[in-house]
Amino acid sequence: MSQMTYLGHSAFLLQEKSSRIIIDPYLSGNPLAVEKPENIKVDYVLLTHGHGDHLGDGIMIATDNDATVIAPNELAVYCSKQGCKVHPMHIGGSFNFPFGRVKLTIAFHGSGNDLGGEAMAYMGNPCGFLVTLGGKIIYHAGDTGLFMDMQLIGEMNKIDVALLPIGDNFTMGIDDAVKAAEFLKPKLVVPMHFKTFDVINTEPVEFQKKAAAKNIQVKILEIGDTLVV
Repeated sequence: MSQMTYLGHSAFLLQEKSSRIIIDPYLSGNPLAVEKPENIKVDYVLLTHGHGDHLGDGIMIATDNDATVIAPNELAVYCSKQGCKVHPMHIGGSFNFPFGRVKLTIAFHGSGNDLGGEAMAYMGNPCGFLVTLGGKIIYHAGDTGLFMDMQLIGEMNKIDVALLPIGDNFTMGIDDAVKAAEFLKPKLVVPMHFKTFDVINTEPVEFQKKAAAKNIQVKILEIGDTLVV
């Protein structure tokens, strides 16, 4: 039986038996997060792209735990240069890890980070993750706009939980996220990437209501809530 805990923004902690995986651990700079990165104990760190609100505390968490970073190749190479163990992947590729299978999907977004320097550091293509854990499939869309290939993702994978951004401005807004859920056909949708900043201050209850009108089940997780998948 797998568990998924929402840590805020797009960060989730997944646990299956003895394996612990964190996705996009933006904690120390997140005004809404309550968990401290130094308290995180994981075996793997999954990173969808290099923006500061997704790379977040990933390097620190990975090095503190001797955990393996799983990310698109260019981002993985960057993390390796910061002392992390890495497993580089890329769009369309999949791999069987001890905890389960990970496949990278496309995401329409960016993946640079200025890192305090004069020029933006290039970190490759952004991605989404299909994570098979305990026989269940969790789709973390990463930061993305709506795209038609979500239909294919839904056709080719029986998704149990889809984690979809709804914040608008940088990603899909509510209406596009509802359409994404129609394409993906998951058993359950959990909204993410909202309210962290004023510019993405959308209402998850509005998303839930619009999704319900399309017979899509939505579970709104408060920060710290755990869902059994």
